[in-house]
Amino acid sequence: MTAQIPTGAPGWLLPTSLFTDHYELTMLEASLKSGAAHRRSVFEVFARRLAEGRRYGVVAGTGRLLEGLSAFRFRSEELDFLADHRVVGDETLQWLADFRFSGNIYGYAEGEAFFPYSPLLQIESTFAEACILETYLLSVLNYDSAVASAASRMTSAANGRPCVEMGSRRINEESAVAAARAAAIAGFTATSNLAAGLRYGVHTVGTAAHSFTLLHDSEREAFEAQVAALGRDTTLLVDTFAVEAGVRTAVEVAGTELRNVRLDSGDLVEQAHWVRSLLDDLGNRQTGIMVTSDLDEYAIAHLQSAPVDSYGVGTRLVTGSGAPTASMVYKLVSRQDGAGKWTDVAKASSGKASVGGRKSASRQLNASGQATAELIGVNRPAGADADDRPLQHTFMQDGELMPGWTGPEAVIRAADRHRASRAELPAAVRRLQPGEPVIPTVFADE
Repeated sequence: MTAQIPTGAPGWLLPTSLFTDHYELTMLEASLKSGAAHRRSVFEVFARRLAEGRRYGVVAGTGRLLEGLSAFRFRSEELDFLADHRVVGDETLQWLADFRFSGNIYGYAEGEAFFPYSPLLQIESTFAEACILETYLLSVLNYDSAVASAASRMTSAANGRPCVEMGSRRINEESAVAAARAAAIAGFTATSNLAAGLRYGVHTVGTAAHSFTLLHDSEREAFEAQVAALGRDTTLLVDTFAVEAGVRTAVEVAGTELRNVRLDSGDLVEQAHWVRSLLDDLGNRQTGIMVTSDLDEYAIAHLQSAPVDSYGVGTRLVTGSGAPTASMVYKLVSRQDGAGKWTDVAKASSGKASVGGRKSASRQLNASGQATAELIGVNRPAGADADDRPLQHTFMQDGELMPGWTGPEAVIRAADRHRASRAELPAAVRRLQPGEPVIPTVFADE
């Protein structure tokens, strides 16, 4: 059956309703039978801790999940599957057939730094509506935020030198688009992924791989073909054979207008130094050096002493540089009882406790504008100082999406937010060594 894209969803987006776990629909069915499904509830997304040794995290994925909610529909194909496999009964199937999210969503802006227990996203709706969104929301936020958090450490280590995302071949096709988007939020200047360019306006770049050189009868013929097609403002990959010969040939073919040479193997620090010297001796002082080859934030920091102009990062970025998930969870924190009275609820399991109650959050700032704490109010506003910066925004109201939080506009907005958020954190945020969060999380009870 051909997928029917719901009205208002991006044209490339397929239905997202079965990006969920079986038990969410069985909980829905049981709560419909008990009558509790229609109780107003507040669910919260947060991380109990940051990735091991990380000093901050970065929120990403909110725009993607908001887009996905517009396609969170149960068409005949999904309903037939649920019926055929006896996942739920007829009453629940009828409820799902009419499903449209009609609640409210609040949360941290994409690009914002977060800390343990930051209330990153709040879903206010009936239990039934909020319950079935859990897996979809977490799968988007956990992956995108993991990539953005890693990307932020990399752009920090790069200290202003451009970073390019080029990890599409290391993960599945939709994760590749998500990773490119998350990297752009955290300061990467471009991606190799064309779908990310189409959907989100991320700048795309690319030139040639080793196979292009090997296709031709000589390295010179390959370089001549590339320059003829792309112009001298291109990047020539010079280490398919001998690097020195590759650099000399690149200069002979493209001249002083050659934009970059790329190094993809060997001791990158040592090579970058002597390649820079060789380029200068040949008169190509304006030709830059781009390095690739399994880089991460530590390798980028190590290369700070080398005359490198830009970095291409793949595998380590799209796998979160050792932290492939942000470890976010989705918990019910408040609900109405049978009489309509709001009641705080919390999980008390050892090592997995949650804090009940509706949260508000502010970033405490000192007189210099530097962050000193993550303030969280429970059933009350967070922070009373005029310098405290509120952290939560309204993304959806009564099922209606607020403007500015999706599409290319949202990526630009998130990248701006990330720069400002990271800049206000203490200087320790730049350290790559394991440590505690750079600011503490402080709760205020009602």
